[in-house]
Amino acid sequence: MDDLPSASLHPWILAARVKTLPAALVPVAVGTALALPRGTLRPALVLSCAAFALLVQVATNLANDLYDSKRGADTPARRGPVRVTAAGLVSPSAMGRALLLVNLAAILVGLPLVLARGPEMIPVGALALLAGWAYTGGPFPLAYHGLGDVFVILFFGVVAVSGTAYGLGGRLDLPIVLAGAGVGLLCDNLLVVNNARDRDTDAAVGKRTLVVRLGPTFARGQYLLQAVAAFAFPFALGARVGAITLLAVPVAAWAGRRFDRAREGFEFNRALALAAAALLAYGLALTMGLARGR
Repeated sequence: MDDLPSASLHPWILAARVKTLPAALVPVAVGTALALPRGTLRPALVLSCAAFALLVQVATNLANDLYDSKRGADTPARRGPVRVTAAGLVSPSAMGRALLLVNLAAILVGLPLVLARGPEMIPVGALALLAGWAYTGGPFPLAYHGLGDVFVILFFGVVAVSGTAYGLGGRLDLPIVLAGAGVGLLCDNLLVVNNARDRDTDAAVGKRTLVVRLGPTFARGQYLLQAVAAFAFPFALGARVGAITLLAVPVAAWAGRRFDRAREGFEFNRALALAAAALLAYGLALTMGLARGR
């Protein structure tokens, strides 16, 4: 199992958390729609943005699998999907090599953006990859100090949307940042559900997420507040954009209701799937609003 090329594909699919990857495309779709008023888009650059976003998420997931295992967070008592390093399906050294390869692949697919837009794209991409590693790795893992939510909102929302909009259209302003914040808040609701499910096992190993620090009642309030704010921000881009984005409210409300009622592991897992569906519905509605409503 230590030999990466000969390892079974299934553990790597689990480690990459393939079911979560479509969410990485939401900020790219929103950022692309924001870039449309700047002129004709180049499909190759859109693909570069999408591939980079997917690989950043995969790298973050692999790092999370590796470093949570090393820190003892992924115990048999955990109620979520299997984590392959902790389960012994992939060795830590093989996971480390896979993480390096994914980061290198992300750098390669991001090069067209650097060539097209300029060297200012380099620190943006570098920070995204570094933050994905620092989420659970390094001397000050963000997730273990209650900063995971900040990481998700900033890098999977604001940076991803703003970076896409700037990379494709050369534009960056406050409404774009607010649109990114809306996406980031709904991305973070996935983390809120995940951390609420893992609260007991996280607390046992000193992983001080906000849910561990402040409790499940706070988590449910945080989820609701973030959802409301996410649907308010698109109005900064225009009344029609905001109104079209509201089409995703029924899915978001269904997801929020399921999370509010969740108490057991399988209930949190269903709430997590619905939170992902709410993010996708929101991204689709916001993208439609930006394409048709401005």
